[in-house]
Amino acid sequence: MNLNHFKIIGLLFLIISCADTKVEDRAKTETSAVSSVENYKNKTLQIYTTARDTQLRLTKTSTHTFSDKVQPLETEIVVFVNPEKTFQEYLGIGGAITDASSEVFSTLNDTQQNKLLQSLYGKDGIGYNIIRTSIHSSDFGLGSHTYIEEGDAELKTFSIEKDKEKRVPFIKRAIDLIGDDLVFYASPWSPPAFMKSNNNMLQGGKLLPEFRQAWANYYVKFIRAYEAEGIPVWGLTIQNEPMAVQRWESCIYTAEEERDFLKNYLGPTLEKEGLGDKNIVVWDHNRDLITDRANTIFEDPEASKYAWGIGFHWYETWTGGLPKYDNLKNINESFPSKNMLFTEGCQEGFTTEKLQFWPNAERYGNSMINDFNSGVVGWTDWNILLDERGGPNHVKNFCFAPIHANTKTGELIYTPTYYYIGHFSKFIKPGALRVSTSTSRTTIESTSFKNKDGKIVTVVMNPTDTKIAYKLIVGNSETVLEIEPRAMQSIIY
Repeated sequence: MNLNHFKIIGLLFLIISCADTKVEDRAKTETSAVSSVENYKNKTLQIYTTARDTQLRLTKTSTHTFSDKVQPLETEIVVFVNPEKTFQEYLGIGGAITDASSEVFSTLNDTQQNKLLQSLYGKDGIGYNIIRTSIHSSDFGLGSHTYIEEGDAELKTFSIEKDKEKRVPFIKRAIDLIGDDLVFYASPWSPPAFMKSNNNMLQGGKLLPEFRQAWANYYVKFIRAYEAEGIPVWGLTIQNEPMAVQRWESCIYTAEEERDFLKNYLGPTLEKEGLGDKNIVVWDHNRDLITDRANTIFEDPEASKYAWGIGFHWYETWTGGLPKYDNLKNINESFPSKNMLFTEGCQEGFTTEKLQFWPNAERYGNSMINDFNSGVVGWTDWNILLDERGGPNHVKNFCFAPIHANTKTGELIYTPTYYYIGHFSKFIKPGALRVSTSTSRTTIESTSFKNKDGKIVTVVMNPTDTKIAYKLIVGNSETVLEIEPRAMQSIIY
């Protein structure tokens, strides 16, 4: 055997030795992963349920324990949770305190006001921590208004006195209950009429170039005025629904116009005024055109540096199509450093007959599960409270809210939507991390989050008319559960 033969044999031994080492290292890693999830065996699960045609409303319905995982069969329905794979940090859930909500709240007696506040923000309520409000007026109120006299480009007359009548006190009472987890942000529906191309707060129009700086200054005035009232402003969106010409307050920005306003006016102005820590959210419209907005703004480094993330609504289904969740996943993949925030959704077309209409709640459940699974960090419902007509709304755009108040009787009406939202907001806490979750069937939907205390919350929705038996497999442990027809469950373990 010559020297080359010995060299070849030596090389083969080296390769085999390295391969064995890699296999050993991988085995150690896998063993470590296995051992970290084996502690779910014998762990207790608490199940809370809301179901149609029952009295179950966020009701604790059963307790189970995990056992050793058994290989699931193709005939079984399974929810798979992998606690070793975590994703975005949860910011929270909440809703908007509008002029309409404030108006309705003011009609309630002290007992009902306290009941409403506790239902949404209290320890025994559903744990809202996000508040959105409008910069001056939106359609949900008794009429249009601004904070300045018409024509005052220098903002010398700026005042939030109107907000201080009902809206600000309502917000402050909510904040008192939320505490340190508060996320408060604001959105404009339209600049003052004189700043716009159509000289009208309604019916679209555009911000005139000569008023871009004045309008940027307006945001600064708003932030300082609200913070002077003890309301810390987390952030703002640039424009509510910037591609919709509405019969109510509205204003149009193309993607390029919003980009340039952000990088040349709003971003630098906030920074100059010592407000560079405020989080700016772009778009604030539907999922359909969101990718174009993200590409245009986030690909521009001078604009992108001012943008915390992108906000969106769910109304793209007005065409009759399905929600465009894939667009969110595309943004999450394309711009992983940017955040996504659901900024508004509600069921349109109010009718009294549908106050307890279950599909309204299921629309929320489907959206929240899919939005979170797409990488969304927070979720903001529209009006937290409306009256018995779905208003007040000065252009008669009446809608549903999770809670309605009959202003004639003072009765609070809790819709199924309130409870479906609560299956997330009551149990998932700010700072939680989303956990890898998938299902083996389209008949159930699910997402999971791991709270800071180590507890995992798995939310499961059954939109079918059939009771479903399913396995919950967490790592190498499993339990067998049931979910009622047309129901939502929160499982805590």
